[in-house]
Amino acid sequence: MKFAALPLAFLLALSSCSRPRSVEAQTVQAGGATTVAVAKAGIEDLSRQIVLTAEFKPFQEIEVLSKVAGFVKTIHVDVGDRVKQGQLLALLEVPEMADDQTRAQSMVSRSQAEVARARDELQRAESARSIALLSFNRLSQVAKQKKGLIAQQEIDDSQSRLLIAEAQVNAAKSNLSAAEQQVHVSSAELQKTKTLLEYVRVTAPFAGVVTKRYANTGSMIQAGTSSSTQVMPLVRLSDNSLLRLILPVPESAVPAVRLGQQVSIHVSTLNRTFVGRFARFADRISSTTRTMDTEVDVPNPDLVLIPGMYAEVNLTLERRDKALTVPIPAIEFGSEESSGRVFVVTPQNKVDIRKVRVGLQTPTNAEIRSGLHEGDLVITANRGSLHAGDVVHPKLAEPAPRATH
Repeated sequence: MKFAALPLAFLLALSSCSRPRSVEAQTVQAGGATTVAVAKAGIEDLSRQIVLTAEFKPFQEIEVLSKVAGFVKTIHVDVGDRVKQGQLLALLEVPEMADDQTRAQSMVSRSQAEVARARDELQRAESARSIALLSFNRLSQVAKQKKGLIAQQEIDDSQSRLLIAEAQVNAAKSNLSAAEQQVHVSSAELQKTKTLLEYVRVTAPFAGVVTKRYANTGSMIQAGTSSSTQVMPLVRLSDNSLLRLILPVPESAVPAVRLGQQVSIHVSTLNRTFVGRFARFADRISSTTRTMDTEVDVPNPDLVLIPGMYAEVNLTLERRDKALTVPIPAIEFGSEESSGRVFVVTPQNKVDIRKVRVGLQTPTNAEIRSGLHEGDLVITANRGSLHAGDVVHPKLAEPAPRATH
């Protein structure tokens, strides 16, 4: 009677405490089958990639120097200015260069006067030769017609004067040729002076952005051809419309590099992805780093990218389109990475152990080249206590999130 007097609440409490064990037993041994996590073999595109980090560099960057020494008269650009090819950057002042041009012009005029004088000398020498030739011919004819009338000494003197006149003509021709050559030399010197005078206008050799300014109005600029270490540039000019990424590609990935190959470039600073192409590579592996420098050209027409920014490049090493894949945990690999086995759940919920040939692998999935079919259920965990023919209760696992590189 005392037991009958026990509170009903106490009996309900005992009943509730014993219920979880029976429920757990039913879960583990539901119908005599062990519950296992499975995944479906499916078709998808696989690719194996490596991520390389590099820093953007200008396609070309130079320090703009002056060809001639002088003072900065005016400078028309500053840091951040975008300039076009041929645009005037600075104007120099070189007072002595105007004097050099005047002197060179005077030398040209003097050389031309020498040419005129040499022509006159040649004309005089040719006239003297003509008279000497005429006199010699007359004496010779008379001597032939009337022998003994003219002494032989007189004929010899006439011939001698003719030879002297011919020599004077040749000398006059040589003097004229030398004078004409001197005109060319003087003209070349004048042209050189004019060319140097044009260098007082310092222009942009290519379109770009001024990234640094060194000189101001009144600064003394040395000639860029000087070997002195004190030569100061005017500005630094950078071509940022096309940028370079110099990637240290590992030796194992070198065979995957192809000129013109398109690559994806992610800039975390801007949270944007750009497209570039392999443009050139060193074609030599460094003995210290075991990498090959490979350059990627990245178009930057809007100048959104700035040299110095870091970027990540996804380099695809291998790719398989429409490959049969399973999760990596579903495979028990053999002595070789290309061989292994999987535990398959048959339509009768029985375990079937199959040998498979493994292909391309990613961090999450692997390609199955033989041994499975699309839609087969493979066990992904807790296979240690299972044997072929065991009855199991498959539970489809949630697919792992895919990488978004």
